[in-house]
Amino acid sequence: MSTFEPPAETLADVVVVDYGLGNLRSATRGLERAGAAVEITDDPEAFAEADGVVLPGVGAFREGMENAGPLREALTDHAAAGHPLFGICLGMQMLLTTSEEADHEGEGEVTGLDLVPGTNVRFEVDRKVPHMGWNELEVTRDHPIVEGIDGEYAYFVHSYYAAPDDPDAVVATADYGVDFPAVVANEAGNVFGTQFHPEKSGETGLKILRNFVEYCAER
Repeated sequence: MSTFEPPAETLADVVVVDYGLGNLRSATRGLERAGAAVEITDDPEAFAEADGVVLPGVGAFREGMENAGPLREALTDHAAAGHPLFGICLGMQMLLTTSEEADHEGEGEVTGLDLVPGTNVRFEVDRKVPHMGWNELEVTRDHPIVEGIDGEYAYFVHSYYAAPDDPDAVVATADYGVDFPAVVANEAGNVFGTQFHPEKSGETGLKILRNFVEYCAER
């Protein structure tokens, strides 16, 4: 039985970015349960009017950046203005500068949004890759997005993980033969991402999404 109680009223207006990749409907349902009024759009003008923007994503780094290329300026402007930007899975990896994935696939270097400087690296562990399934979260520093989730479990599906240049960008970790960042954030705190899928992570995921919506409402 769910212990999560949706708010009685809408707390914030949120845009989910539609760039051709991502679990848009399930992310939207989760955000709505968390108290957001959600618009799914690829219209950059909508970003400026929203309380917060969610960049979801499933797939390859190169394809993600190519699809989102026309929206790069709008996304970076949104972040530079101090507004909340939340990347999920591939969307989190796109917040970084580069990824080994393109090189691994023989596609050359691809530049990410560079909002959390660093690169995405492939798991080099004696375990099955991709890392798929539930894993425990360890919060390593305070941030509104991780309030109340230390020691909880979230659902992951990925072969690459973020390696930020600044260790302080790591907000929470998980272990898969190596401690890897499960949540990252920029220095200002308004740009952040989860390597796991909140929309697939049950009560823990709903708590993350509620934290995001409340953070948007307070900005």
